[in-house]
Amino acid sequence: MSLTFSGGTGTHARTVESLDAALRSAVRRDGVDPQREPGVVRRLAGRVVDEHDQRSLTGAVPAVDDHDAVVDELVAQVSGFGALQRYLDDPSVEEIWINDPSRVFVARGGRHELTSTILTRAQVEELVERMLKSSGRRVDVSQPFVDAVLPDGHRLHVVLEGISRGFSAVNIRKFVVRAARLYDLVALGSMTEHAAAFLDASVRAGLNIVVAGGTQAGKTTLLNCLAASIPGHERVVSVEEVFELRFGHPDWVAMQTRQPGLEGTGEIRLRDLVKESLRMRPSRIVVGEVRSEECLDLLLALNAGLPGMASLHANSAREALVKMCTLPLLAGENISARFVVPTVAASVDLVVHLGITADGVRRVEEIVAVPGRVENDVIETESLFKQTSRGLVRTQGMPPRAERFDRVGLDVRALLNGGV
Repeated sequence: MSLTFSGGTGTHARTVESLDAALRSAVRRDGVDPQREPGVVRRLAGRVVDEHDQRSLTGAVPAVDDHDAVVDELVAQVSGFGALQRYLDDPSVEEIWINDPSRVFVARGGRHELTSTILTRAQVEELVERMLKSSGRRVDVSQPFVDAVLPDGHRLHVVLEGISRGFSAVNIRKFVVRAARLYDLVALGSMTEHAAAFLDASVRAGLNIVVAGGTQAGKTTLLNCLAASIPGHERVVSVEEVFELRFGHPDWVAMQTRQPGLEGTGEIRLRDLVKESLRMRPSRIVVGEVRSEECLDLLLALNAGLPGMASLHANSAREALVKMCTLPLLAGENISARFVVPTVAASVDLVVHLGITADGVRRVEEIVAVPGRVENDVIETESLFKQTSRGLVRTQGMPPRAERFDRVGLDVRALLNGGV
């Protein structure tokens, strides 16, 4: 594969291309798996560059300016993800996407920027193939979309050319751990300490919580932080499209969906996993993101007394409840709104809505309680916390199921009034 390095001189690019060919030859000769043995690749790369430096003393080849930088570059090409590796290694980069080989974008602090990186079509194809190799998933004409997880936990999404216009579209959403618990979000300015204490208590009390918001609003991060508050003696089962949740619970089974095989068989849908999780003696169920008819199975589990939490895309807490009333209708013609609406009202206790400001700050916009009442097919809600010009402030509502707080020794009224 020919290399293109933005900002490099032609001599440098040709030198690195030659070194890259030598390193790949050494990797093949020694039977090294570049993805599984990056340390071995780095040693081989150091040896290749050392040999080049020795030859440069005779004037046969140009010297390299920075030995370690060239080694890093070679390892990224052979063992990592090429010209994208520096963005994957950069903690300030939240997301990377390729619209076409000459237009590579990144997001930092919630803002988009066009990078100076220029790739070739062949490089993009090889990068996608290398990324998917580690995930066990595939993308082809029969399956032109794919979601996968990279070894470091970053989420990959690819849309093949033909579905996307002109070139394959590649998106990498990085897994960046900035918050592991609710109080970490307080330090980041996403919520107040008062709201964090209430949410922590609500999780311990076993309330059912829905996290809603737009793309990149921080839903998965908040879901991770909420799940970290689940008491250690409980058994947790999580289900996702691809593995994104990471909350380090001592008794936790995580499951993800599976694509159909080449014969069109073997697909495991999110709905299948929700049903399967109920056979695994869970104390809690966590659904990474509700998108379709699996919402019905989640509601049935929550309505049967199994505490849980989930996330979904919605523009407000109210719209999240409306969406939860709509998605189960996709499960079949025999499912009616007359059944779904009261089930949602009885199953969901709290909705936490997240937003992202114009300057890229992710924050909790509102926390609403669902007391379980329905009036004219509209689910009633009570506001608990709401974002105002003064920040996230406590409003007048009260959460449902006060007896659950009492059961774990928590005074929810004192907590909401600012007490301990």
